[in-house]
Amino acid sequence: MKTKDYYDTDYAKLLSQKIKVVFPEFNEKSFINHIDKNIFGKEFFGRMDIFANAFEQYLPNTYEQNIGFFEKILGEELKQETGMFSEGWWLWPVSRYVERHGTKNLRVSLEFIKELTKRFTGEYAIRPLLTNKPGETIKEVIQWSKDKNVHVRRLASEGMRIRLPWAKKLYVAIDDFENYKIILTNLKNDTSKFVQKSVGNNLNDLYKEFPEKAKEIIKEWDKENPTKETQWIIKHGLRSTKKK
Repeated sequence: MKTKDYYDTDYAKLLSQKIKVVFPEFNEKSFINHIDKNIFGKEFFGRMDIFANAFEQYLPNTYEQNIGFFEKILGEELKQETGMFSEGWWLWPVSRYVERHGTKNLRVSLEFIKELTKRFTGEYAIRPLLTNKPGETIKEVIQWSKDKNVHVRRLASEGMRIRLPWAKKLYVAIDDFENYKIILTNLKNDTSKFVQKSVGNNLNDLYKEFPEKAKEIIKEWDKENPTKETQWIIKHGLRSTKKK
């Protein structure tokens, strides 16, 4: 089964049941009918947008109220590094809704994304905030890079990637390079391979776009008697140069 095929009418029924519990006035039947009429033949992000459209139409409340409903259906945090797409996959349309509307209330969105990423991922939802409200958002991301939760730390890196798969290029890493460097440096000794891979991918993206900036970071890290974690990240970040 292709990933897109999980998001169908049956999924709409599952999701609507969860929403109905926390929002009794929810028009479950109309929501499901809307999905059923529009989902056929759509590719992955087309399906995400259909669900986001349905949220806008059938959750006729403020953004803040709707986020409150979503908070109540998030469920338990992932107990391990894996599982974001195998266990948390059903939250992707919720992430799409936040991606669309998150700038309406930056503080509410940041707090929700932090909780979302503990069950799924916030790497897509955070990018419009980094684009449109970079100053305050990056300050929050710096704090995330020091969080005790591995998924939050990983998000601090993954959300900042220039070439995040399935997303438009994001150049906040260059626009606010000093803070970007702080975030990656905070993570360079992380013992989690999950985080290390993200930081290495960040460096790899940076090297493809702005090699001198990547070299600057690596040079600074090399001066500090790098740990085995930092050495692995650097190697992973430079893998594209070796392919050439």
